[in-house]
Amino acid sequence: MLFHPFRPHRLLRSGHAQTLAGAYWPVRRSEYRATQHRVPLPDGDVLVVHDDRPANWAPGGQVALLLHGLVGSHLSGYMVRVSRRLVARGVRTFRLDLRGCGAGAGLARRPYSAGCSDDVLAAIQQLETLCPQSPIALVGFSLSGNVLLKYLGESPARVSKTVERAMAVNPPIDLETSVLSLDRFSNRYYGRFFVRQLRSIVERLRQCHPDVLIPSNYRRPRRLYDFDDQYTAPMIGFDSAADYYALCSAKQFLKNIEVPTLILTAKNDPLVPITSFDGVQLSDAVTLHIAEGGGHLGYLAQRGHDPDRRWMDWRIVDWVLQDARRPLIHSAATGPRAR
Repeated sequence: MLFHPFRPHRLLRSGHAQTLAGAYWPVRRSEYRATQHRVPLPDGDVLVVHDDRPANWAPGGQVALLLHGLVGSHLSGYMVRVSRRLVARGVRTFRLDLRGCGAGAGLARRPYSAGCSDDVLAAIQQLETLCPQSPIALVGFSLSGNVLLKYLGESPARVSKTVERAMAVNPPIDLETSVLSLDRFSNRYYGRFFVRQLRSIVERLRQCHPDVLIPSNYRRPRRLYDFDDQYTAPMIGFDSAADYYALCSAKQFLKNIEVPTLILTAKNDPLVPITSFDGVQLSDAVTLHIAEGGGHLGYLAQRGHDPDRRWMDWRIVDWVLQDARRPLIHSAATGPRAR
């Protein structure tokens, strides 16, 4: 059975424990050996992709593109781990730094957002230039999971034919619901962490590009909703956070997706309420797997089926390497249209 159920580490049963352990559990760091490629965007900004190429990779071989979450980068633990695992199995893996993140700091004047699907398209087109004829698997974590699903469903006709499959892990498909959940007392640590990191990105932008006009009502917000209302939304052309969330939430696009796509989330994710998936309409190409536990990008499991405790990582490897013509077997899937 390919997709065995998640069984949490005996000491990490709550969603918060899984989320924090997932972020801070030690990661074996390996020497950085990727090749960097710049991706120019139509508005003059630049993205950076980090190319981890296996020694035995040949033209036409499998390619994967990994997209990081909010305030992440190519150096985020999950990006490093999954890239290493895929490369070990012969998959040429690219880690994308969204606008202003990681190696892209100083190369963009506009912020990234939950709706930046055009940037994903530009990155894919760069991969097609570097790896012509290669099938591409897309993996988006957290915020980028929403971006990825939006890209796939908002205009299926423009999705590249080289995109063979996609996977979104803990995607906040209802942005307003997820952002407002950070106001709960139990989630305030996360909200404050995100806002501190985002404010530092704004300060770095001011230093790199003093001529960039920051919205006049930007007042060093303390809530993520206020940050998006005062900064993100006006910087990317929306009237308000509510407008931005309504138009960029992937929930509305899932019914249109034509590429085989797996959504992985957890019942106890503290950052993406499981109610976000209530009544969701999925196309026949989309599989929703709701794990009983795992938190947000945690999924530290009991020892058993996998080489180590990182259950999420191995499910990504399974999905990327799975034959698209054979369905996955789910042993713990629940929720609407879960298969």
